[in-house]
Formats: sequence, C-alpha cells, structure tokens
Amino acid sequence: MSPGRQDETEQERADRNWNDLLQELRVSQTGVQLLAGFLVTIPFQSRFSELDGFQRGWYVGLLCLAFATVGVTLAPVAIHRHVFQEDAKPELVQAGHRLTSTALVMIGLLLGGILFLVVDMVYDRAAAAAGGIAAVVVLAVLLLVLPTRVSSQKRR
Repeated sequence: MSPGRQDETEQERADRNWNDLLQELRVSQTGVQLLAGFLVTIPFQSRFSELDGFQRGWYVGLLCLAFATVGVTLAPVAIHRHVFQEDAKPELVQAGHRLTSTALVMIGLLLGGILFLVVDMVYDRAAAAAGGIAAVVVLAVLLLVLPTRVSSQKRR
C-alpha cells in the first residue's frame, strides 16, 4: 500500500489503492485464466497419451496450481462483494494486497512448472530441471527481488 498523499483522507487513499490493485488484478487474472484454460485442453491433444506417469502427475499438479491461482486472484473480488458498502475499504485493500502478492508467487511457480513439463517432453528431465529452476529464479528476481529493491530505494 502506498503512503497517503498530503491532501487525501484515509478513505480516499483506500479508494485509490483499491483502484490500483484492481488494475493489477485485471492483468494477472486474465493471464492466469488463459494459462488454466490452456492446461485444461492438454489431455484432449493427441500427444497427451505419450506422457509417462511422472509427467501426468506433474501435469495434474500444474492444473491444481493453476486453478488455485485463479482462486487466489479472484478472492479479492469475492471479499469486496462481501464487504461492499460496509466501510471496510482499508481492510479490503490489505487483504487484496496479500492475496495478490501470494498470486504472484503462485504464478512464478506455475510458469516454471509449465516450462519444466514442456522441456521434459521435448528434451529430457535433466534439461527440464535446469530450465524450470532457471525460470523460477528469473521470475523470483522479476516478481520479488526487483520490486523489493525498487521499494527500498523509494524509502531512502
């Protein structure tokens, strides 16, 4: 959450923060829902029968993670529906902030897991492990480390 501006009330700040959060959620929800939708179609592709037991288990794990991530990105909207017009915007913003941060971690894991599965099918498990680990590291830097650094620089 951003600190207050000199000329805004706590309620105005909460409204501004909620609107900012909604913009972020629109982007992440769309991407996660598309990923989940694509994952749902995979078993209906002709090559799905070529997956070994490990790959099928990994796929089901990714599918569960994708659906959980969709749920986490939708939760702030559900909370808003429950507290609508109850003067709970600061609490809503705080919950939405936590859920969106959690969703970013889940999205990073989901993308790394998808990369692992694809590389495992195309090459082998060792290349998949290297690619999956590299993807998660890159995403951790972009989604966690970089934002933390920008925030700490702003505070200085």
